[in-house]
Amino acid sequence: MTAPAGGYAARERGNASDGAGAVILAACAIWSLVSAAGRETRPEGVLLALLAVAAGFACGRICGTLLPVATATAAAVAALVVALLSHSGGLPGATAAVDIAPGHTGAAAALLVLAAGAACCAAAAARRAPLRLALRLLAFGTACAALTMRSVAGFVAALGVLLCSLAAARMRRRLLGLAGFALATALVVGASWAVAEEALPDGLMISLEGELTGNRVLLWQDAVTLAKEHPVLGVGPDRFAELSPTARQTLRSDGKPHSAPLQQAAEQGVVGVTLLGAAFGWLLYVLWRSPRSTAVVLTAGAALTALAALASVGNALSFTPVTAGAGLLAGLASARLPIGDGNAASDPVGAAEGTRTEGHEDAGRSTRGKPTTAERGSRADHPPL
Repeated sequence: MTAPAGGYAARERGNASDGAGAVILAACAIWSLVSAAGRETRPEGVLLALLAVAAGFACGRICGTLLPVATATAAAVAALVVALLSHSGGLPGATAAVDIAPGHTGAAAALLVLAAGAACCAAAAARRAPLRLALRLLAFGTACAALTMRSVAGFVAALGVLLCSLAAARMRRRLLGLAGFALATALVVGASWAVAEEALPDGLMISLEGELTGNRVLLWQDAVTLAKEHPVLGVGPDRFAELSPTARQTLRSDGKPHSAPLQQAAEQGVVGVTLLGAAFGWLLYVLWRSPRSTAVVLTAGAALTALAALASVGNALSFTPVTAGAGLLAGLASARLPIGDGNAASDPVGAAEGTRTEGHEDAGRSTRGKPTTAERGSRADHPPL
């Protein structure tokens, strides 16, 4: 039995997207070492984050092919439990005082978003209505858990993922939704840079500074200053704490500017920011090429976009469970269908290729069903017993 042409094309596209991801992640690792060369820097944190993303993505691909609903459900419960532990100081690298500080967006909010995203992906992939309802209730309970942890950002982001998942069930074109997610992320990153540059109107600046806290705005301004002084290589990985006046003067500071793009700009220059954007773009591209349903793809895209927004105004990506969870969610949503369980029509990108061969397949079936003249003669000479 030969594989359908649509399935073969889907595998070819999957191999291309996987190759692009390997190149981008390798480039991120190499550039972190280049920017650290000749300085007293610590690129281990960047390398660990990249390793966590790659490992989570591979695990999601494997488990998503075998047990997609069960794996996504287990991931949602695990992320929720870890988020609750982080609230009491159980997450490595996080403290309760930092995570629940007013206006702060940290690991707890990011884990709640990933938990809601995984639960909604499981609901979108489930076939039974009671199970879908239970999983969406789990996502809603995750959002409510954010309120008990006094994380307004986590509540809004998790609830937004749930609403996007409900809307995605009625959408047919994933490209439009993914493009909207990319635009929303770009707007959040641009807004954070504008706040650091004080390029917004005074009234809006005062309002945002009240929500973000003045200390964070000062950290962002230090990051922009360092990025302008070292535009290409940056100051080196994990050197922001020793070169930022605000970080040195802040009690119990974690040494982070609380913005992933600004931290990349300060520590690894414009090349680091470009590679970070390329990594996020690759995740969206993988989702676009995914053989999974549009509802699953857009749900995962919404969760990753919410995580990117939190990382733009917080230190979410500084925690290994968050980066591993992001890779796991992307892997689950882009996992290949089991052999013999999919067709070209399940892949919106490959559906057009399948329709081009449909006429030829139908013609082949019509001719295969009719016996030739020689066969009819042979059957007449030898009637069936």
